[in-house]
Amino acid sequence: MEAKVQVRKKGWFKRLFAFIGPAYLVSVGYMDPGNWATDIEGGARFGYALIWVLLMSNLMAVLLQTLSARLGIVTGYDLAQGCKREYPKNVNYGLWISAEIAIAATDLAEVLGTIIGLNLLFGLPLLWGCAVTLLDTFLLLAIHRLGVRKMEAFIVMLIATIGFSFLIELFLSEPSTAGILSGFIPTLPSGSLYIAIGIIGATVMPHNLYLHSSLVQSRAISSTFTGKNEACKYNLIDSAVALNAAFFVNAAILIVSAATFFSRGMVVTEIEQAHHLLEPILGSSIAPIAFALALIAAGQSSTLTGTITGQIIMEGFLNIKLRPWLRRLITRSIAILPAVIVIAISGKGGTYQLLIFSQVLLSLQLPFAVIPLIHFTSDKKKMGLFANKLWVKILSWFVAAIIVTLNMKLALDEIFSLYDTQSWYISIGVSLLLTSLLILLGYITFAPFFGHEKEWESGAVSISKKIAQQIKPLKIGHIGVALEYTDSDKEIISSAVSMARLHKANITLIHISESPTVFVHGQDSSSLHIREDSAYLLELAREIEDRDLPVETYHCAGNPSKEIINFVNDSDLDLLIMGSHGHQTLQAIVFGKTADAVRAAVNIPILTVRVGTYTVEKAQKGV
Repeated sequence: MEAKVQVRKKGWFKRLFAFIGPAYLVSVGYMDPGNWATDIEGGARFGYALIWVLLMSNLMAVLLQTLSARLGIVTGYDLAQGCKREYPKNVNYGLWISAEIAIAATDLAEVLGTIIGLNLLFGLPLLWGCAVTLLDTFLLLAIHRLGVRKMEAFIVMLIATIGFSFLIELFLSEPSTAGILSGFIPTLPSGSLYIAIGIIGATVMPHNLYLHSSLVQSRAISSTFTGKNEACKYNLIDSAVALNAAFFVNAAILIVSAATFFSRGMVVTEIEQAHHLLEPILGSSIAPIAFALALIAAGQSSTLTGTITGQIIMEGFLNIKLRPWLRRLITRSIAILPAVIVIAISGKGGTYQLLIFSQVLLSLQLPFAVIPLIHFTSDKKKMGLFANKLWVKILSWFVAAIIVTLNMKLALDEIFSLYDTQSWYISIGVSLLLTSLLILLGYITFAPFFGHEKEWESGAVSISKKIAQQIKPLKIGHIGVALEYTDSDKEIISSAVSMARLHKANITLIHISESPTVFVHGQDSSSLHIREDSAYLLELAREIEDRDLPVETYHCAGNPSKEIINFVNDSDLDLLIMGSHGHQTLQAIVFGKTADAVRAAVNIPILTVRVGTYTVEKAQKGV
């Protein structure tokens, strides 16, 4: 009788639920303070005319985030890792700097959102708010101990509440249906290009492309074609649902702003004015509090993704791994400087304009992430059967062309305006910067079309090959042995004798006397302590020489680590052997860390022998 094995397959919804997550974490960034500022400004200044820009930006985001997820799923590399494998070192440095600027611009928006939120909640002066946002780097990491999922759920709940409030307000504000429909017709009113580009930058966000390509690898994905195909399909659904939800919230903010401010001819100069949008449903007393909490929550949640992306970019481009608190502190320190300057000079009005500018800056960085992404996902050597189809290539390059064209027009307009104001030295500097960016953009755009595409191999494999090719036998002819004049010396000398016999090397015994007289009389000092140390070293040398080993001695008085470093740098030693007790905390302060200091200052190999703290009594007992 044959046994039948039944394979229970998970249902469609359970399989989808297994992949849900990365796109929602990415979409949090699409509802940050920067988005709110561009949506409010777009609605207040141009009415419903820029709704089509929001829709176009959202469609761009869905396409590019899908490609980003596909890259991570199929190749196993995120976008930063791919760039490092594809481009020369100088090009990678340029792309890394561009990505860091994008993260700093994003964090700047979060800083400003938190500052404004604290001002609304507690009346805290803006400059004091800057100090608080620097400290919240550590506060949020402390809150993590309560559980990241609980904190993220709370943040998403706050944002969802405000988003739901805006959707209700969408009906209460009674916007013009004809105006909304006309807003889907592509037009750019005079002076709207700057805001339109800000909306694109706030929606697509270049750093999220790096983030998504890495986050999708956190899921257990089969290496088979079927497994990767299933993962790509469910991540497409995940991206479409999450990003379209963000689009409806942003569209609601723009429409309500148009119905509330534009229709009444009101000019918005501060984002704080936007809390009036919520007054019809939350009341005049609750609306500012709710708006402030939402701003702070949106800023903090987006800061989480910014910190993760910063780590991804540094590891991908430079192979530098930093702890989250240090990475976030660096990013926050960079972002907070322009905020302090603008607040000190222009006050609340300046923060609103800076908030919008940060999103424009994001758009200017987009091509440097989008174009490599399109090239990588279109390359059959990297993607195999998952390479972009012809219609996806055409659509992707069309999106890239729109982004580059709008950015170029804005950049040229700004340069010409600088020339018109006779700021020639600023315009020349900006022109040189733009030229260097164009060269970088030209390389990453056209180089792959001329056969410069590369096949990627594992970073571990490539590094191991490089290291293997550089392996050379270590030539040791002279060994230095740093001694302590304690029972621990027996372990240090045992290691030295073994190495000397193996390599037929000479030995120099080194001992530095630490005597109080040294601090008074210097190297010429003499004391019983120093004379005993010298006698010990000479006697030990004679004992080892009996074993047919060439032995010399070096003895002086002073700071052990400093004198050992000086001797090593002035001698022809090939190897230094030292003892280390592994002292920690208070012990390190009391006994010092000579081995650590020497390791950091010499350029020869050091063999550190872990020794115990021996006493005469222990030695007599055979310990």
